[in-house]
Amino acid sequence: MKARIKQNAFVKFICSAGLLYLVLYLIYQFVVRKYTHYDQKFIGSIISVSEVILNLLGYETFKALQDIDLQVIGIDGGTGVWIGPNCNAITLFSLFAVFVITYPGHQKAKLWYVPLGIVAIHFLNILRVVALVIINHSAYEYLDFNHTYTFTFIVYTFIFLLWIIWVNKFSNKNSVVNEN
Repeated sequence: MKARIKQNAFVKFICSAGLLYLVLYLIYQFVVRKYTHYDQKFIGSIISVSEVILNLLGYETFKALQDIDLQVIGIDGGTGVWIGPNCNAITLFSLFAVFVITYPGHQKAKLWYVPLGIVAIHFLNILRVVALVIINHSAYEYLDFNHTYTFTFIVYTFIFLLWIIWVNKFSNKNSVVNEN
């Protein structure tokens, strides 16, 4: 009986998380990206912060922030890295937030854990952009591999670790009813 209740709670969690993620994804794809300039402004902030970090590391940089087709940051003498809408990590923020929101746990903890996790993911994404710019400048032949595999693995592992921390430290693991 207890196993069946836990199985039902798991199914409820998967269904509610999937549905909430789908709704957020559709809103992002068909409203935010289509009718706003939020992506460009957010990518502009990623590029600006990346530029500051690269300058602090001693690199002379250039950037272009003209429209969705020209959002580039690079090190002088190089070609630069294009930062597209899929590189801004907004879908990753949603994925992380949905998991925490739909998983059982105290609402007060969710109110600070979700924003803190999003800020951490955002900062990691900025470090990813900085690293890709440096790789592009110094070892271009490794850019595609690191972009596609290395950093994807690192970012998803980080999000998974944030989820593990939530489950083990802040959620109500004995609860079978979501407190949302």
